[in-house]
Amino acid sequence: MKSVEKIQNLIPLGYLFLVIMGIMKESVFYYQLKINILKYSTIMDILISPIADLTSTPILMLGFIFFIIVILLILTFAYHNRNKSWIKKVFNINENGLSNEALKSKLTKFFLIAISLGILSFFLGLGIGGGMKMAKKIKENKLVYKQKLTFTTGETENVFLIDANSAYYFYLTPKSKSVQIAPIGAIKNIVLN
Repeated sequence: MKSVEKIQNLIPLGYLFLVIMGIMKESVFYYQLKINILKYSTIMDILISPIADLTSTPILMLGFIFFIIVILLILTFAYHNRNKSWIKKVFNINENGLSNEALKSKLTKFFLIAISLGILSFFLGLGIGGGMKMAKKIKENKLVYKQKLTFTTGETENVFLIDANSAYYFYLTPKSKSVQIAPIGAIKNIVLN
């Protein structure tokens, strides 16, 4: 029962963490395209963004799982070798040692901090790298305009679709290097190739 209460207390922190990750990644990515994405996003877009990015390709998901496993293996190794001097120095364990419960608590805090920093760095890196890559492609005109947007007016246009959220499509046309933003309601359908 006590562990359920701990989990319930951590849920709001988890939501806050998702919001921070989403804001960081999206803001950094779209800033490089000269868009203030927070003006065009809902809180749900921000919450879902990290999860959508993580599940977008299997390699990202596998990398994330591998990262967690490596951290767990390091902590398990540290727990089993807690009497070694270098482990005591790294985890700041005094000479008298810690009880098993205190050591587990200390290692759990270390795990949570390591995972949090790793995930924040991961998503910040995705935002920086993805934004730089997209901005470079736009600048060098190396985009392939293979998606087709049909507007509610009946007009059809070939576009390069950058992204979409719950309210807007972000795209480029062959005629312009400026990112165009269209509300979802203005689009009748989209053909993805």
